[in-house]
Amino acid sequence: MDHYVTGGAVKRLREGLRMTQSQLAEKLNVSDKTISKWETCKGFPDISLLEPLAKALHVSVPELISGEQVINQNRGANLKRSSLYVCPVCGNVLWSSGNALISCCGITLPSLEAEDADSDHALQVTPVDDEFFLTITHEMSKQHYISFIVFVSSGHFELVKLYPEGNAETRMSLRGGGLLYWYCNRHGLFCQKV
Repeated sequence: MDHYVTGGAVKRLREGLRMTQSQLAEKLNVSDKTISKWETCKGFPDISLLEPLAKALHVSVPELISGEQVINQNRGANLKRSSLYVCPVCGNVLWSSGNALISCCGITLPSLEAEDADSDHALQVTPVDDEFFLTITHEMSKQHYISFIVFVSSGHFELVKLYPEGNAETRMSLRGGGLLYWYCNRHGLFCQKV
């Protein structure tokens, strides 16, 4: 991992709960001097204490490691605020409907930032019956391919996973308009309003 628990994070989270060093130490079966050492960066928690420490501080282990508490501010339930993440190790596609701290394969993943499509990544949208046929003229080899296509509106999220050596196409119901996203494993995330 890129990070480890910092003393400042432990102290800030502990004080946010109005907990003394002694109270935290009691929950973890360590001495208050141990907590003091962590908070003054003269020592670090043993890896076996990460989960109990996170639980005592009311955060997840990734939040504890990053030092940032994730608070859900997406109370409006607008799925257009969704974030997409792709693991560079296993290719896992992850989605959150608001701010989140996402990790996969031991890596904290940044939220993907979409850009407008260029001529090599243009998406064609064709009405067919009560759906739309989406296609991208793009190489689909194991080395270079479109990984997924997503449609997001204020109340709808639909993801279609694509695979190398298949076709970069799918059918979707684009109810009420929204945003289409598609991801090239070499060039990143693209977006188009529909």
